[in-house]
Amino acid sequence: MKLDQKDLQILKHLQQDSKMTNKEIANKLELSVTAVFERIKRLEREGIISKYVAIISPDKVEKNFMVFCQIKLIQHSRSYLTKLETEVTKLTEVLECYHVSGEYDYILKVLVKDMEAYREFMVTKLTNLDHIGSTQSTFIISPVKSTTAVPL
Repeated sequence: MKLDQKDLQILKHLQQDSKMTNKEIANKLELSVTAVFERIKRLEREGIISKYVAIISPDKVEKNFMVFCQIKLIQHSRSYLTKLETEVTKLTEVLECYHVSGEYDYILKVLVKDMEAYREFMVTKLTNLDHIGSTQSTFIISPVKSTTAVPL
């Protein structure tokens, strides 16, 4: 699907505030409400807009200790990769998981209450997963830039 400038502008507005009404977007883009509605439905149908979410302030729910955990597997067989990926997706503390190149095989973005909660996560959950050879944790001092918006 080819996106035109109006589609991109709609996406930018929705990334900034997904609760913005079709009428508000229409007024900003000088389009009819119906045109905006139809464009948004098409963007959803085509999978360009995959879902709408609320972004929660981690500190307001006592989850402001962020860690990037790098994992090295003991072996790189397909079954080891598949098993680890299946198990990691079940861990609620893991916000994101990436299969990467380089010294480590995976990078996890983990969010918990504090250092003790991270220790508990490591001891009872992560290190109990099969095929993990080693881990390295990097603790976030403070975020400099964090966004969910895709650059358009």
